[in-house]
Amino acid sequence: MTLEHPAERGGRRRGPFERFAERASNFTSSPAFFGVCLLLVGIVVGVHIAKAPLTWMLLAGESMTAVTLLLLALLKNSERRAEHAVQRKLDAIAAALLETQRGEAGPAQKALRTAIGIEEQT
Repeated sequence: MTLEHPAERGGRRRGPFERFAERASNFTSSPAFFGVCLLLVGIVVGVHIAKAPLTWMLLAGESMTAVTLLLLALLKNSERRAEHAVQRKLDAIAAALLETQRGEAGPAQKALRTAIGIEEQT
């Protein structure tokens, strides 16, 4: 377990969790996932309308809670990686602007080119 920023773990390569989080983020923004959510909500409403036993009501509610908690963890990971990529781009732009203003070409120009595709790397 590490407390490092998700974009700074493991160097330039994405780890298994980062790849899984990215796929989960892509799936959760799809119409298929919306359908799954509608189905889950429909089941919960149906259990309450049918006045099912308390065990079934608790199972339905706990299922929704578990899905919510997992989505929160996965989506937060994706959000942090995107946030880190944007910050690196802004830093590279600022450094390149300073170099340009001074009339010198330096490492900031290369860093800016590298930062353009940073969200794909982290």
